[in-house]
Amino acid sequence: MHSETLAIHAGHAIDPHTGAVMMPLVLSTTFARNEDNQLISQFAYSRSDNPNRKALEERLAALENAQVAIAFSSGLAAAMAILHSLAPGDHLIISPNTYFGVRLQLENLYQRWGLQYTLADLTNLEQIKAAVQPNTRLIWVETPSNPLCKITDIEQVAALAHSIGAICVCDNTWAPLIQKPLDLGADLVMYSTTKYIGGHSDLLGGVVIARTSNEFVERISLFQKIGGAVPSPFECWLALRSLATLPQRMQAHCHHAMLIAEFFSNHPAVEKVHYPGLPSHPEHALAKRQMSAFGGMLSIELKGGKPAALQTLARLKLFTRATSLGGVESLVEHRATVEGTYANFSDALLRISVGLENPLDLIEDFAQALEGLA
Repeated sequence: MHSETLAIHAGHAIDPHTGAVMMPLVLSTTFARNEDNQLISQFAYSRSDNPNRKALEERLAALENAQVAIAFSSGLAAAMAILHSLAPGDHLIISPNTYFGVRLQLENLYQRWGLQYTLADLTNLEQIKAAVQPNTRLIWVETPSNPLCKITDIEQVAALAHSIGAICVCDNTWAPLIQKPLDLGADLVMYSTTKYIGGHSDLLGGVVIARTSNEFVERISLFQKIGGAVPSPFECWLALRSLATLPQRMQAHCHHAMLIAEFFSNHPAVEKVHYPGLPSHPEHALAKRQMSAFGGMLSIELKGGKPAALQTLARLKLFTRATSLGGVESLVEHRATVEGTYANFSDALLRISVGLENPLDLIEDFAQALEGLA
């Protein structure tokens, strides 16, 4: 079935007791046994499994053409489950442009645990090869990257990982449905479901998805069940609600972002536009090959540096100044303020999450905010 159909029907069933069309919210933390002390259903305790979480995992797996989805309480909890499933002394390769929360985990939690890592530009195959060590067990891909929208060749990196006996993980948070990392050879795909999958800035969650189970995936599943970083039933119920409209929302996000990127590319106050849909983007051809659309995220660098960026932020009226992304409302942030010392990009950069408002209104908002800065 197509994504639009799976997003509504996968993991869905009419409630047999009430006939409810929409899945009920099951808040119970524990589930009963019969007179013979046998569980009445497949559920025993909500940390181990829950009807709402099971339905969410089934739908997310179906959308990725996979068999296994493991839901977590946040995107960083999902990332932590992957890292924790490695062994002390293992080595991984990540990009300097990897989401700074993952770098915080490696630096503050896992280095002292004995996990080793090397930073390498994952858009450069020779740099990846140079970073490989005898104990390399994982290559962590994030594409498009945050916040510079760099594009990594998933197929190429996955092939290299497999040639050295390593796993390729792809953080696909910025590109659900429009990019299928598992189909391109990645072993695992992860999402912060807080973002586009949730889509309304009202839930926190994450997920790890694998085409089939194996020993490594079973360790991630075990971490979920006994580590306890599981999403609540309500979070799962909200995510299921949101998944039904994800295909249509992603189309609109991508369409609006392209129009806004084109506006910025012709504005005299803008030094650079980072958006893979523009022919000027250095990895545009690769993005066109491995993505069906170019996403709803972009960033710009202003000619006037940090003062111009902060002045523009202050003038915006429709864009909300806030962290996060993927919601129906448009957000903008001075990313260097958020990442602090981890920022390895210009402090003139503004990161923009393009929402579902009319794009002409969004363009007009930025036009008035940039007035006089050229």
